[in-house]
Amino acid sequence: MDDFWANAIWSLAPTVLIGLIFWFVMRALFRADRTERDAYARIEAEERAKRAARERPAS
Repeated sequence: MDDFWANAIWSLAPTVLIGLIFWFVMRALFRADRTERDAYARIEAEERAKRAARERPAS
């Protein structure tokens, strides 16, 4: 019976490891995308503020 459980664990190990690697890669991609979107939104807001300031007539 000891052999059965050892074989079961060794059989599942590659699948679990590949799943963990996939999870880490996808997590990194989603975090990078979120960070990039936040940076783009910040830059876009700054540019809109600059354009609004230029378009306002001086009074």
